[in-house]
Amino acid sequence: MAAKIYRPSKTAMQSGKAKTHLWVLEFDQEQPRSIDPILGYTSSGDMKQQLRLTFETQELAEAYAKREGIEYRVIQPKEPVRQNLSYTDNFRFNRQQPWTH
Repeated sequence: MAAKIYRPSKTAMQSGKAKTHLWVLEFDQEQPRSIDPILGYTSSGDMKQQLRLTFETQELAEAYAKREGIEYRVIQPKEPVRQNLSYTDNFRFNRQQPWTH
């Protein structure tokens, strides 16, 4: 029973950062998913795949995994690189890229 601990990234559909400060523990897939031959639904007998535990800090998530005897790996978040741009930079005289219409 292996799991991964990570902090989810910001969704591309929204500009807000809700639910990105929590750390998540998700279990890895133990059994392959099967496709129902009649209806085509995918199903799995692995119930732990449905669990998604959230923690305030990475240390709390690691402590829980150690206490429960869960093998885990930590995926560190990648912080985005922000570029400060202004609207007036589009009309700058020494612009790096040519201005096109």
